[in-house]
Amino acid sequence: MTEADPERFRALIETRLAALDEEDRLGRDGQRAVELDQQAVGRLSRQDALQSQAMAKATQARRDIAKRGLKDALARIDEGEFGYCEDCGEEIAVKRLELDPTARRCISCAR
Repeated sequence: MTEADPERFRALIETRLAALDEEDRLGRDGQRAVELDQQAVGRLSRQDALQSQAMAKATQARRDIAKRGLKDALARIDEGEFGYCEDCGEEIAVKRLELDPTARRCISCAR
C-alpha cells in the first residue's frame, strides 16, 4: 500500500457513508407507525403495511452495521492501522479493500 492509498480509501469510505446517510433519509417513511385508518393505507392491508415496516427496520439495521464498520475503518486510517490484518499483521490486498474497505483480515486469516 502506498502513502496515497489511505487517503484514497478515506474518500471512498466517506462517499459510502454519505450514500448510507441519504438512504437513511429516504428510508424513514417506511419505518413510521402503521395507521389503523384503511383510507390512509390505501389498498394494502394492515398486514402488508406491517410487513413493509418490518422490512424497512431490518434494512435500517443493516445500514447501521455498515456505517459502524465504515467508521471503524476511518478510525484505523487515523491510527495508521488501516490495510493491515489484525491477526497476522500482513498487508491486506488493495483489491480486497477496494471491494470491502471494512475488511480487517487478509484473505488467508479470513478463511
